Amino acid sequence: MPSTCCCVPNCSNRGGHVFPKNEKLKKKWIKAIKRNMDGNRYRLWKPSKTSVVCKLHFLPSDYKSETTCGTVALVKRLKSDAFPSVFPWISTSTSNDRSVRQAKRSEAKGIVDSDSSESSEDMQANFPCDDANVGNEIYYMAEPCVDVEMTVPNESRNVLSIDSSLTQTLTWPSLCVEKFMFDSPGIMFYTGLQTYEDFTFVLATLGNAAYDLNYLYYRSEQLSVENQFFLTLIKLRQHKTNFELSRLFNISETAVVNIWVTWVNFMSRQYENPHDFKTKFPSTRIIIDGTECPVMKPKSPIAQQSTFSTYKNRNTIKLLVGATPGGLVNYVSPAYGGSTSDRQICERSNLSSICDKGDSIMADKGFNVQDLFAPYDVSINIPTFFRKKNRMTGKTVLKDRAISSKRVHIERIIGLAKTYKILKAPLNITETKLASEITFVCFMLCNFKTCIIPETA
Repeated sequence: MPSTCCCVPNCSNRGGHVFPKNEKLKKKWIKAIKRNMDGNRYRLWKPSKTSVVCKLHFLPSDYKSETTCGTVALVKRLKSDAFPSVFPWISTSTSNDRSVRQAKRSEAKGIVDSDSSESSEDMQANFPCDDANVGNEIYYMAEPCVDVEMTVPNESRNVLSIDSSLTQTLTWPSLCVEKFMFDSPGIMFYTGLQTYEDFTFVLATLGNAAYDLNYLYYRSEQLSVENQFFLTLIKLRQHKTNFELSRLFNISETAVVNIWVTWVNFMSRQYENPHDFKTKFPSTRIIIDGTECPVMKPKSPIAQQSTFSTYKNRNTIKLLVGATPGGLVNYVSPAYGGSTSDRQICERSNLSSICDKGDSIMADKGFNVQDLFAPYDVSINIPTFFRKKNRMTGKTVLKDRAISSKRVHIERIIGLAKTYKILKAPLNITETKLASEITFVCFMLCNFKTCIIPETA
């Protein structure tokens, strides 16, 4: 599992020091990081067992050097009474040692405060060791530590001035997921997920590969992995333009495209596992239905013809969606042009291979495809046709009513998926090329929402 993200606002580094067990010192840490700040009013925040503060927020004087196993190499250890004091909102160190603070400020800014009228001899006396020893203690370590700037001038600089090659950017953009940790309505609005905990859970289902992606253009380190995932969900849910997202996340439009295309393809392939259907639902009867999503009118006449839907009277993409009677999406076909019929999609699908013998597929009257599944001993449950009769028997009506009571769930799931506005607004050329991946991801995300079917149903 990847290391825990630093809990300090404006910081997205990973790894660091866990909170001390001493309650008084622990409260001092909590007050220092200013978590959950709301104007002039502070809400107490309780760190979890895995909450950490990265090394960027500590001074060199907060560490002590120790030898290990009798070797000459020195290892840095955090002092037992140390607490974080270096933050983006503090321009200088808040160390209790006044002379150290004044020395850092004078070296960082190139000036000496009026209060620091001490001579160089007095200043040397305030430090427990000379320059040579300081160099040996701080620079000569057995373990690498790229999280902390070692020199005194760099340590007093603002955290935002750290080289981006060593760490991800520490600035909070105008829109970032950290601002919604306790804002469930906001998370729901932007991502379609109920809470921040649901957001972290869905990200966790993607596995460790999310932290080591092969990006479309270049490896993106401008945003944390969490905010890259957040950007992708916003694009799906609200269908914001790349220009708007670039302003909200303080990155370029190229970076938005780089993140968006990479994550949509990655999520589609992570959730795409047809063999998992047999494992989890060996005897489940699938409910299928077709749906269409609008696309912009292509320039090519052939593309216009293949995507024009006579049913919707516009250019669309069409796909086949399947769900269990319990309301879980378990099948999403690739996207085809709007002129494709439901039967053609069934012919090209792999439903017959992922269903076992004896299973049945529930559909509406448009899926008169019994002959396609009969060789595989898979039956099709569809409402009864009139077949030139002016009435149906009571037994037939009850049977059709039972089918409809279950088949309606797929309609509700399709409606739930289309709360992601990207499926309702016309897809542009780039998005049309990713139509199969976009629709698949949106329907898979529905599985992480509250089930539309109660347990008593």
